[in-house]
Amino acid sequence: MNESPVRVMFVCLGNICRSPTAHGVFRRMVEDAGLTDRIEIASSGTGDWHIGKPPDRRAASAALARDIDIDDLRAQQVTASDLQDCDYVLAMDADNLASLKNLAKATPDARAQVALFMSFSSDYRDQSVPDPYFGGEQGFEIVLDMIEDASNGLLSDIQTRWAAAQ
Repeated sequence: MNESPVRVMFVCLGNICRSPTAHGVFRRMVEDAGLTDRIEIASSGTGDWHIGKPPDRRAASAALARDIDIDDLRAQQVTASDLQDCDYVLAMDADNLASLKNLAKATPDARAQVALFMSFSSDYRDQSVPDPYFGGEQGFEIVLDMIEDASNGLLSDIQTRWAAAQ
């Protein structure tokens, strides 16, 4: 495997529902795979209005029900340097993907693979992860199901790339 860790960033609009959920789910998968020293994980929002805030209580509760603790995470805004430093910058939906692609065009030396997170999914391929913020509790469960599926595909993609680089 390469010497430097693979850096993954999940991005949604405000960084309080979908992207911290993805952060927590993927972190758990990376821990379970014994790869915490090889993969670094972050999450951000394209918007700035929730900076410093913890995840939405409903997102945290739904994640905790699956034994995934995201209470340590705090919202931050994606920056141009993230596109220079990360290997994967993964958007939860088409609108955030468009924002990230615009930022990448304006960022010298952007090296991140900017993509829709669900492009790594087997069951929800190329769909957007719906924003559960204005919906009911069930929305957070659907988001978790989608994120778990795509996280499996992402971890497999990273492992395949490492094997190919050997």
